[in-house]
Amino acid sequence: MATVTLRDVVKTYGPVKAVDRVSLTVGDGEFVALVGPSGCGKTTTLNLIAGLIEITSGEIHIGDRLVNDVDPKDRDIAMVFQNYALYPNKTVYKNLAFPLQMRKLGKAVIGAKVRAAAKVLDIAHLLERRPRELSGGQQQRVALGRALVRDPKVFLMDEPLSNLDAKLRVQMRAELKRFHRDLGATIVYVTHDQLEAVTMSDKMAVMNHGVLQQYDDPERIFEAPVNTFVAGFVGSPAMNLLKGEIRDGTVESAEGWRLALSPRNARRAGAAPSRSVTVGARHSAIHLAENGAADSVPGRVYTVEPTGDITYVHVRLGEAVIIVSVPPSRRLEPDQPVGVVFDQERLHLFDGDSGQALAQT
Repeated sequence: MATVTLRDVVKTYGPVKAVDRVSLTVGDGEFVALVGPSGCGKTTTLNLIAGLIEITSGEIHIGDRLVNDVDPKDRDIAMVFQNYALYPNKTVYKNLAFPLQMRKLGKAVIGAKVRAAAKVLDIAHLLERRPRELSGGQQQRVALGRALVRDPKVFLMDEPLSNLDAKLRVQMRAELKRFHRDLGATIVYVTHDQLEAVTMSDKMAVMNHGVLQQYDDPERIFEAPVNTFVAGFVGSPAMNLLKGEIRDGTVESAEGWRLALSPRNARRAGAAPSRSVTVGARHSAIHLAENGAADSVPGRVYTVEPTGDITYVHVRLGEAVIIVSVPPSRRLEPDQPVGVVFDQERLHLFDGDSGQALAQT
């Protein structure tokens, strides 16, 4: 396997910058997920690594080799796509063998590599079947196997689970994670599903408008987002973000709520470049008390969403709506008055103008 290094990579289409000075390093054997909304530049970045589109400026290295001008077939990478791209009239064995036949390897070597890959992916019993006889999950394993037999330096995966139903996606997430662990493979994985990225990757690259917003391990990105975009994108449900003005250690909003900050958070907010701040809180960092409880913000239940093991309560704070999680045993009704209590130790504060996280004090 090998490292993948991007240095100030740019891709433009006329005046549009699809990828804007992206720099990151994927370590040898790391699983890195590129995530972000549609049009953020993640698939373009993957295609630049693969050599499927021409780079505008910057450098891409695979291992110690600069590959800017190297053809895709000579980059020693293997791609796995969302549509599997299997040959419908070939058996599983022949689908796996095809890339090795193109390299003119001997029949015995091809057979050994195909059977080894099939064993790793638990598809040895499917070798004589054709793709139409396989489930979606089995077809995806075959697509992985076809990449695996090539023994590439880097695996590039473009939303490979998006065509599967919800149950199969959960199963294949576990399969891919095991595949990565067993092989020590270097994987760059594109997904719009941040849950996939959080559960599988060693590191996440969060992108928006072609710009790399944050590159870190999933836990760090979840716990310490660098700006409001990352805070609102990573996590399900998304982080609650409330805009207000800081006055004497209190955040006041035109939407009709008022939150007294702890001394530590008041110092952080007071050091902001402007008086405008955005308060961020995960659903689990807020709890509901009786209306009028000490240190609570008056609110009113808007709607209740039971999910089985947890219940999400949408609460109005003036004109703003936040999401709070409660145990399923908690009974709440729409329009019920409640007190909203924020865990000040888990509160996030962002500059209201730039959206950047305020420094810890």
